[in-house]
Amino acid sequence: MSKSFRLSELPCGESARVTALENRGAVRRRLFDMGLVPGTRLRCVGAAPAGDPRAYRLRGTVLALRVCDSARITVERDEAPRRERCVALAGNPNVGKSTLFNRLTGRRQHTGNWTGKTVAVAEGRCRGAKELRIADLPGTYSLLARSPEERIARDYLREGRAGAVVVVCDACSLVRSLPLALQVMELSERVLLCVNLLDEAERRGLRIDLALLERRLGVPVLGLCAHEKSSGRKLLAAIEALLDAPTRERKNLVDYPAGAAQRLQTADAAEDTDAAGEELCAAALFEAAERLCEGVVPAGAAEEGREGILDRLLTGKWLAWPVLLALLALIFWLTIAGANAPSQALATLFSALETRLSAFLLALGAPEALRGLLCEGVWRVCAWVVAVMLPPMAIFFPLFTLLEEAGFLPRLAYDLDRPFQACRACGKQSLCMMMGLGCNAVGVTGCRIIDAERERLLAILTNALVPCNGRFPLLITLSGLFWVQASARASSLLSALVLAGLLSLSVGATFLLTWLLSKTLLRGKSSSFVLELPPFRRVRLGSLLLRS
Repeated sequence: MSKSFRLSELPCGESARVTALENRGAVRRRLFDMGLVPGTRLRCVGAAPAGDPRAYRLRGTVLALRVCDSARITVERDEAPRRERCVALAGNPNVGKSTLFNRLTGRRQHTGNWTGKTVAVAEGRCRGAKELRIADLPGTYSLLARSPEERIARDYLREGRAGAVVVVCDACSLVRSLPLALQVMELSERVLLCVNLLDEAERRGLRIDLALLERRLGVPVLGLCAHEKSSGRKLLAAIEALLDAPTRERKNLVDYPAGAAQRLQTADAAEDTDAAGEELCAAALFEAAERLCEGVVPAGAAEEGREGILDRLLTGKWLAWPVLLALLALIFWLTIAGANAPSQALATLFSALETRLSAFLLALGAPEALRGLLCEGVWRVCAWVVAVMLPPMAIFFPLFTLLEEAGFLPRLAYDLDRPFQACRACGKQSLCMMMGLGCNAVGVTGCRIIDAERERLLAILTNALVPCNGRFPLLITLSGLFWVQASARASSLLSALVLAGLLSLSVGATFLLTWLLSKTLLRGKSSSFVLELPPFRRVRLGSLLLRS
């Protein structure tokens, strides 16, 4: 029997049959006049650039409907979707799903060494022996979702929209990754387990017995290093083999307590979820994962080395704040000192081109007003903006990306959580602040990583207090005019220190406004703070330059 759903949820390119209309008044009569009655077959053919309204083809014509109106129309699948052509990439946060998605589709989905980057389903096409649709799901630790992006991933998997699921696991923490894989195996008939980051595991002395793990799970297991160019080709071959192979019956690998699994698979992770059943279910999943990993992952492998030293340096009681301020000053000094020569060169180039453009217009006999408008107005303003803003941005963004990929940003949230907690906010707000250094719009959209709605709103309202990269040239200029009165050699260093001080002032203003809002308009207690600190990873220059 077909499952009914709202017309607004019909994906583009798929067909459905109308079963009921809940619209009222003139809208209902207009829909009837256009031929949209129960029993009508239609297909979603597109959406406006902003996603609303959407277009549907029915009875030889195309009808545009707002989402609010189409949400009142109930439909059911006109025909079974071609699930064998859709493959979903699922897994915990920060295990390399987006990197593999980019390898398969050639897209530029954002990647980084911290959790919460993917907040919506990204889809792309991949052409091998047959054309596939690849869906990159937001990271989730369990099908019992807690955040909006986790609910997106859970619903996508539960509704069976994909004909196959690739569960991406972290080879360095396989026991933590397997519980989600076990849950997905209960929902999907075709599952491929992709053990990623094998190179990092080998550096830690972990050698994974993939063949033994495959025999125990009963599903194909593939080991990869996502950053290698050949990883996309290997994964595509494994996916095609999975889609062509018949489905296999698997034994139940998890000994759930009576009724716990059934209750949790239909739960919405609300506050009134059966806490006892949730605890028993989680314990059963991790017990099964530990049994599966016996002999697969060597016991007693070293988990801490240079990472422990770096963590003590960046998060220690006495060194964290001095190291943080010194690092910010170093980044700004590299940005300012490195931008001086390119800015001067661009200014000289554009000035010479302005002279030639002016002479060319005079030779053509152009009026003086037109020449002044084009040369001293449009050209000179654009040239100054490019010469001043482009070099600092071209240097700052790679440096910021370096901190992101190395694993520094989550440790910043770890260090700043106590001050934010005093303001009744969440330490994850510091991640949004750091994203705001590049662009405040990106910082605002990044606030979706904060679970509590009140704290998310606090982060959105205060993000503009952090100067974005577009304001850096102005701050650099002001620091040179009002504070820096030194030799040319010391000017860059003093400008960097002033800029770091101004940024510290903006952070203080963020704390103050957050505290005031928490005491007045947005009263409430701070929520819990749970954040995975990723390992420190080697930064790959090619990927860094491409992303920045």
